[in-house]
Amino acid sequence: MKKLLSFTLAALMVLVCVFAFTSCGKKGKTLAEVKKAGELVVATSPDFEPFEYLDEGEKVIGIEVEILKKICEKLGVTLTLKQMDFDSVLPGVTAGKFDCGMSGITVTESRQKNMLFTDPYFVAAQAIVVKAGSAITGKADLDGKKVSVQTGTTAEEYCSENGYAVSAFAANSDAQTALLNGNVDAWVIDNLVGIAMVETYNRDKADSEKLVILSEKMTEEPYAFAFAFGSEDLVAEINKIQKAMIEDGTVAAIFAQFGEDYAVPASK
Repeated sequence: MKKLLSFTLAALMVLVCVFAFTSCGKKGKTLAEVKKAGELVVATSPDFEPFEYLDEGEKVIGIEVEILKKICEKLGVTLTLKQMDFDSVLPGVTAGKFDCGMSGITVTESRQKNMLFTDPYFVAAQAIVVKAGSAITGKADLDGKKVSVQTGTTAEEYCSENGYAVSAFAANSDAQTALLNGNVDAWVIDNLVGIAMVETYNRDKADSEKLVILSEKMTEEPYAFAFAFGSEDLVAEINKIQKAMIEDGTVAAIFAQFGEDYAVPASK
């Protein structure tokens, strides 16, 4: 009886483990599941102009929004956006709360261990921003200096790993304010976003009060859309659609719509 009970308990434990593995191992939706749901639910942090940001009516607009709209049209589904801080986007995707993550997300080896990525649609650079008159003219001058970044970004990861004194903020606007207030010596941010924010700030400012983007870049990084494991066939289909959009000039036209130049990412 004891042996039978032990066998029964052991069998139940195996079933529990199998169920747990099955339910926990697959977080992402398949292509068929997304089409059945009729929508692609996308997590985003809309403070990343021109990729995603809020217009005056508080509607999320931007380059990535338009790219995913076109992709969703081809898939025959609706694009549904969920707003949050950037440091909640990737955890939400990997946990299966959202189908996709969209926030100027850089593909890195560490991130690839935890999630899937589409093929890169763009290669960005991390820019170094300083105040006019700063003695910092390049990366070498950042040694021993304080830098501000957005929390959860590759800018934070890179600066932390390379020994800079990092102050991280939930929003890029706060990272910018830290530089303006003199709490840090430089601000590291994705190039196109930095250009847009610096141009907005510099309007009507005297030359001595302006922000300056250095010519030397901190890093170069590929942007892509993030998905949870389990969405392999969905990502494969999106890659086909995205490739066609790059080749026929659709992506370049979207960049131009927001006043930006576009260069096709180098092939793997």
